[in-house]
Amino acid sequence: MSRIHEALRKAEQARAMAQSRAGVETAPAAVLEPSTDAGVVTSAVLSAAAPSMALSTDVSLARSRQTRWNPDPKTMLFFGGEEHAPGMEEFRTLRSRLYQAREKQPLSKLLVTSALPKEGKSFTSANLAQVIVRQHGKRALVIDADLRNPQLHGLLGAEPGPGLCEYLRSESDECSIMQRGPMENLFFIPAGKNSGNPAELVANGRMKFLLSRLEPMFDWIIIDSPPSVLVSDAGLLANYCDGVLLVVRSNSTPVDAAKRARREFAEKNVVGVVLNGISSELSPYSQYYYPAYGAPANIETTNRG
Repeated sequence: MSRIHEALRKAEQARAMAQSRAGVETAPAAVLEPSTDAGVVTSAVLSAAAPSMALSTDVSLARSRQTRWNPDPKTMLFFGGEEHAPGMEEFRTLRSRLYQAREKQPLSKLLVTSALPKEGKSFTSANLAQVIVRQHGKRALVIDADLRNPQLHGLLGAEPGPGLCEYLRSESDECSIMQRGPMENLFFIPAGKNSGNPAELVANGRMKFLLSRLEPMFDWIIIDSPPSVLVSDAGLLANYCDGVLLVVRSNSTPVDAAKRARREFAEKNVVGVVLNGISSELSPYSQYYYPAYGAPANIETTNRG
């Protein structure tokens, strides 16, 4: 994270220079400001009176909490040293297809959901964020918005809070709920401690505000939501996102439940469906990757929630 540390040093220098000039007021370096270049973060040298978006972003991210993560090696595929472990190529393919969709439409805030529990949405959310930051200079944030049954902190081996619940109750700000672990440019907001009605928390307006504050800081924001058929939270969260990615589990998700989940987002931008748990025998392309896994863009898991 040397770039962030360098940004902190430059921030102090810029503020000192600005304060030495009479009649010039400067904004705090940690304040998030809207980009003036279509959301693109630049690395231009700061003027004394106008700190750049790049600096304020790096300083804000430096305020996030550095925590010790202990990822589950069976499910978090990209934390190890292997480059061709089972499942990794499918996530690279999924990443490529999302970037192809992004060429045709704005797509930076992505909701990942499923019809029912245990379909693999949390597994998909976490590994998709990991494969994104494998690309040079790409920064991703994964948010556990399943306030009823959070799973992501367990998969990542991260701290369970403070998190989204604390922010939605106005008990914490956005920087204090963000964590950064051992993988550079990967940030995480856990669900936190729920002490009320999750649907009411999601709908109180602060979720939309949070995403508007964070969007300029990240290339992608991946939001893991509760199952869409059982509760209303996913539909509410989809209102704040650019697209929805549905996860269904092969030979597990009932057809009626999958159809109902699709209807829940009839008015939303469903960018695709991840078929999870497909067997290698059903894929004629598995030989091009490894014999134990399925076709590109189909994510195979075993007992992964």
